[in-house]
Amino acid sequence: MRTLRFNLIACAVAGLALAGASSAQMTKYQQNENLGMEAHIGKLTGHAKDAALNYRRYCAGCHGDLGDGEGENAAWLDPKPRNFTLATFKCRSTVSGTLPTDEDIYNTVGRGVQSSNMPSWNPLSDQARADLVAYVKHFSERWKTEKSGTPIEIAAAPAITAERIQAGQALFQKLECWKCHGVEGRANGPSSDTLTDDQNRPIKPFNFHDQTKFKCGTEDRDLYRIFMTGLDGTPMPSFADNVKPEEAWDLVFYLRTLQPLSHGNIKEKEIAKQLGLKPINPNATPAPAPAAAPATPAPAPETKPDDQNK
Repeated sequence: MRTLRFNLIACAVAGLALAGASSAQMTKYQQNENLGMEAHIGKLTGHAKDAALNYRRYCAGCHGDLGDGEGENAAWLDPKPRNFTLATFKCRSTVSGTLPTDEDIYNTVGRGVQSSNMPSWNPLSDQARADLVAYVKHFSERWKTEKSGTPIEIAAAPAITAERIQAGQALFQKLECWKCHGVEGRANGPSSDTLTDDQNRPIKPFNFHDQTKFKCGTEDRDLYRIFMTGLDGTPMPSFADNVKPEEAWDLVFYLRTLQPLSHGNIKEKEIAKQLGLKPINPNATPAPAPAAAPATPAPAPETKPDDQNK
């Protein structure tokens, strides 16, 4: 009986091992099937099959051989590497919940991601970067069944004024951005230690106070884009349905005042200094909107002498 029981257990273990091997083999098979994936950036066409060596050399240590974000370095990284099998990306020009464009991923590979361990791979040739984009895409079946989202339109930037910076500060309070980012943008708001990403892992909000760049770029339009697309996979939502284009620019200008002085925010910092701008008080009652100016009465119609005699 003891021998029979041992044999049954051994068979069960062997069966589970074969099932696991079969599952792993299927995953590898699917990935091999996807090696024909392409990426299109301008006149460049990237080919996944041509990026296997570069991915192994530069990317697998963090993102893993299977693109699942479980590379051998992942345990020591914060924030965690992106899981490409989910096809969920922070830095996009497209509406929240949609796939990024190939150019979005291409730009991220070249630029890197601020406040993370993702460096700039700009030294790679344009073709090598395009090939890596295709290789990133080959990890997820979403690229077979979905198209990239449509890039959002970015309204032209208005002039930077004191009124706009003050309006941006009021919006920062109204939207409760301070609950995550802190009243001074130091990423120390009351909710900052409770945040998790889409895989239920702890994640920190962006620290504006210590950074001259943004998570997904260096220009004002890059920050504007984040407001309107959100950072998918993180608690940072899209405000496209709650914030008007001109209000988004007001918020950009205000957040620039929270950053260290750099070539990108000289005017904002000067205006903030002139205003004596102080951090918001979360406990203060928001100031009421200014009352509308009374309508000017329409002028009385002119009376002609002939009319008076009628």
